[in-house]
Amino acid sequence: MIVFFTGLGEATRLTLTSVKLAFQPPYQFQMTLRQCYIVGVTALPVVIFTGIFTGLLVATQGYHQLKLFSAEGTIGGFVSVTIIKELGLVVPAFVMAGRIGASITAELGTMKVTEQIDALEVMAVDPVKYLVVPRLVACSIMLPALTLFSIAFGIGGAYYVVIKLFDMNGNFFWKNLKSFMYLSSVVVSVVKAISFGISIAIVGCYKGFSVSSSNGAEGVGRATTGSAVTAIMIILIIDFLLNHLLYEILGFK
Repeated sequence: MIVFFTGLGEATRLTLTSVKLAFQPPYQFQMTLRQCYIVGVTALPVVIFTGIFTGLLVATQGYHQLKLFSAEGTIGGFVSVTIIKELGLVVPAFVMAGRIGASITAELGTMKVTEQIDALEVMAVDPVKYLVVPRLVACSIMLPALTLFSIAFGIGGAYYVVIKLFDMNGNFFWKNLKSFMYLSSVVVSVVKAISFGISIAIVGCYKGFSVSSSNGAEGVGRATTGSAVTAIMIILIIDFLLNHLLYEILGFK
């Protein structure tokens, strides 16, 4: 329990410090753009692939389940609610936690082992400002963008399954989908995606900074594995808390 709460406190302090420094000059525009490319552009093919097959899976499973109740005509609404509110943003977040979160941890962990972070401190360069803030800003910007791509291609994949495999009317599918699509749902998805991006960046950076120089490559490996697992668990916790807050307390649709 002591180790858990100590780590939670340090991660919270790192988060607050990073957010504060993000609004203070000098701004690391070049470093942030580079991280945006690494986080967003390079991950786009993977996100599109997972989005398409998420849509295929949701439409196929949903159709067969709804058919048991003679309600297969509502598959459009089922796809809209499932992809826009949950799977369209949770699945990309899991992918990014395993891809980007682990990459950040491995990179910063290697810098910690090779004493490059100590060298930055000797040169009076704040490691949090130089290393954490660009990654935090990049993940906060790019994860919502990737989420929108995932949702769009997920709906496209579901549309293909419904039209080609189940021979349903495409116009009816879109009409039913739009009837369950609210602007507030998209806003909630973006808010969730930003929260997931912040979590992935903070967990990755915290795990990387926590590597001891005496642990060597073995410590980097353990931290990298722990980063992906911890980020996924935090994403699930945040998803539950935001669902309760936004839908039950604030009354979003």
